[in-house]
Amino acid sequence: MSDRSTAVPVADVLPALRELAETAARTADTLAEDVARAATLVRDTVRGGGTLFFCGNGGSAADAQHMATEYVVRYRRNRRAYPAVALTTDTSLLTATGNDFGFDHVFSRQVEALCRPGDLLIIHSTSGQSPNVLEAAKAARAKGVAVLALSARDGGPLRALADHNVIVPTDRTDRAQELHLCIQHLICDLVEAEL
Repeated sequence: MSDRSTAVPVADVLPALRELAETAARTADTLAEDVARAATLVRDTVRGGGTLFFCGNGGSAADAQHMATEYVVRYRRNRRAYPAVALTTDTSLLTATGNDFGFDHVFSRQVEALCRPGDLLIIHSTSGQSPNVLEAAKAARAKGVAVLALSARDGGPLRALADHNVIVPTDRTDRAQELHLCIQHLICDLVEAEL
């Protein structure tokens, strides 16, 4: 069998990379203050002995798990473990809640059981419209737990339920998720540097 493959043309790669870079530059130009405030919320939660709780759906669920791991294990520095939990990982809990109460409550049930004042719920949602993250935000507010939302577009209904929003200026889900992770890594780095 002969090798008929040819290289993907560089010209096919550059537009996507440039578009990502442009979105990142727009984010830096417009959201620096919002990101700094988000970093302050996270730092103050960890400093005060609170727990960071993360949730999201699909790729945002993966980002939630990724970031909880960065806080518990380490990001760039060896330091003490910070308390962080991804509400996206317990399959028994998620399926039982989905079966008994409906998928809209897979996160809110956990918030109700686990979160306390002084904790921080960090929601990743590119649309800000998913019913289960909206229910999680409502449950957090009912318990006196602060909510930090990372979203895109116009922030959706989640915007009004969050104590603070970081809304990436894009309509593309993939770009929003890429930049949410970049922002979250920046915040984690800042927290590690201070604590």
